[in-house]
Amino acid sequence: MRIALINENSQAAKNELILTSLKKVVEPMGHVVDNYGMYTAQDEAQLTYVQVGILGAILLNSGAADYVITGCGTGEGAMLAMNSFPNVICGHVEDPVDAYTFAHVNDGNAISLPFAKGFGWGGELNLEYIFEKLFGFGHGLGYPRERVVPEQRNKKILDAVRAHTLKDLITCLEGIDQDLVKGAVAGEKFQELFFAHAKDEKIVEYVKSLL
Repeated sequence: MRIALINENSQAAKNELILTSLKKVVEPMGHVVDNYGMYTAQDEAQLTYVQVGILGAILLNSGAADYVITGCGTGEGAMLAMNSFPNVICGHVEDPVDAYTFAHVNDGNAISLPFAKGFGWGGELNLEYIFEKLFGFGHGLGYPRERVVPEQRNKKILDAVRAHTLKDLITCLEGIDQDLVKGAVAGEKFQELFFAHAKDEKIVEYVKSLL
């Protein structure tokens, strides 16, 4: 699995800590981590939590990433922005139980974490435990186990509903202020990472038109 890390501007100073915790847990599992920044609070390309949603949707819909780890001060804004786009199911995760149940009940492809609220002593340990429960025990297996059939059925129903209520990604992006979208893909390492791994040619061409 290719996992993308995205930090918005208010919590950019924690990027290295989050990256270290994530890689420590998931690389031994065989997963790969791509760090899309922000890398420091002083980065030239500044991402708002709205742009986190745009960037995350581009990565997931293009196949450049299989999973997105993101967040903001409370985790709420980044979650809402991510869930504004097609083919993105982003959970708000504060602890390892949230991570485990989201993986097995909701079977999404992104999480948003609170990197300021409640993030104090032992914060990096909580991140490690979250990542262990999120990636170490499979996905979509249900919890509790006797609920697996209705939970899997409900996930398919939700996917079908979202397919009718959300437009395709390029249509969504073309209707947004293009300067906002350009800012979302202006990160220092975006082009290096994205073009090496994106699989959807239509999205690749659209991104090229922005750049």
